[in-house]
Amino acid sequence: MREENVLEKEKVIEGEYVPLGSRLWLGGADCMIATLCNIMTGGGLTFFFVNYFGMDAKWSATCWLLFGIWNAVNDPLFGYISDRTKSKLGRRIPYIRYGAILIAGVFVLSWVQWFSTGSNAQMFAQMLISLFFFDMLYTAIATSLYVMPYEMAVTNEARGKILFVKVIFGLVSVAVPLVLLAQLENILRQSLLRFQVVMTVIGILAGVIVFFSTFFYKEKVKSAAEEQYPFVQSLVTCFKNKNFLVFEIISFSVTYIQTALMIGLSYYFEAAHINFIFCYIAMFIGIVSGMVLWTKQGAKWGVKKSIVVMCLLFGSGLLAMLLLGQFLPAGIIGFFCAGIGFAGGMYEVQLMNGDVIDYDEHVSGLRREGMYAGVNSFICKPAISFANALFPIMLLWFGYDSKIPIAQQSELAKFGIRFSWLFVPVILLYICAICIGKWYKLDGEEWDKIKLELAAKRQK
Repeated sequence: MREENVLEKEKVIEGEYVPLGSRLWLGGADCMIATLCNIMTGGGLTFFFVNYFGMDAKWSATCWLLFGIWNAVNDPLFGYISDRTKSKLGRRIPYIRYGAILIAGVFVLSWVQWFSTGSNAQMFAQMLISLFFFDMLYTAIATSLYVMPYEMAVTNEARGKILFVKVIFGLVSVAVPLVLLAQLENILRQSLLRFQVVMTVIGILAGVIVFFSTFFYKEKVKSAAEEQYPFVQSLVTCFKNKNFLVFEIISFSVTYIQTALMIGLSYYFEAAHINFIFCYIAMFIGIVSGMVLWTKQGAKWGVKKSIVVMCLLFGSGLLAMLLLGQFLPAGIIGFFCAGIGFAGGMYEVQLMNGDVIDYDEHVSGLRREGMYAGVNSFICKPAISFANALFPIMLLWFGYDSKIPIAQQSELAKFGIRFSWLFVPVILLYICAICIGKWYKLDGEEWDKIKLELAAKRQK
């Protein structure tokens, strides 16, 4: 029955097609912005200030927690503003195009020491200011890029093709930070200037690609600005969408896990004396296998079952690495399962978000991608702060000493690295599998019929 509904829906939206060039440019822009974010918030900035400049871990944790408060205001407000934006370019593209230039500059300057003495208070101020301006620009750009697949197409089939390209490009946004962060200690030990040159090249390249990408795609789904709810009503309505609340459980968890896994990389490889190349090859194979699994088998399972399976596979792989990660086979298994999980997070979770927004349209009659993206960021961005704050604090429980090299830490501290890195992600993934399986309702024949009605409505 599900396959019949899919075929019927394809007939309703006859000829829905997004050009390959548009998909490639959108994927490239999304990739570059994600790369900047993964480096900055995925442990790069924390490692730079704490391990290289010697900033106290408690100051760093405080910085991330204060930064999380800014996110509480920043994201929903921008989502609301973008939904009501009036522009010849559309509601989203102006923020992507002009924000690209500014965020490149902020990224480059973040890796230059602003103060000569480098006290804890001065490093704290620089780190907080860098995060503040970077996130403000990142929110404007990334939120707009995040909802573009839902603006460019109206069916899951067409959206899926856009997301597939985004996932392929997402390999770069994962691979570059993975390699860079895994070797961060060695690079900084050799030459600070070389590291800063690399960061400058990455920042400028990202700004150029994101800026020019906006000339190659456009918004298809539109909603008049005057139709939108007032801000408070719009915010409250999001939280009344029960399926959205369930979605936020997996969205928050994926954000935390992706950040946490980036943070612990350089610590793990140094402590376990494992060649990172084998693990990265396993993760790459996992991502490719995951994309085959989610695009082929996932279409038959549906979004709900696919995400439950993803969480169980991902969690089990990380659990194996937590318990036996000092051995290469366990590391390979963990990174392979992480690759499958990354692919599912970038593909199935975004399809789930599209369904949640479509359900809101079914109830309210409005397209409110920006507000939903803003509220999603409001809930999930603190996960980045929690991951950055929690990891160094948990290390202290096991006697980790930041003043000595990672390889020379005690055996307890080395186990503490794996525990601090992987314990919370494992727990979150199993919780997600239970919650999605029990409470997520946008699945089955009834939901397929609603999607069919929405497709017919949009076609008119």
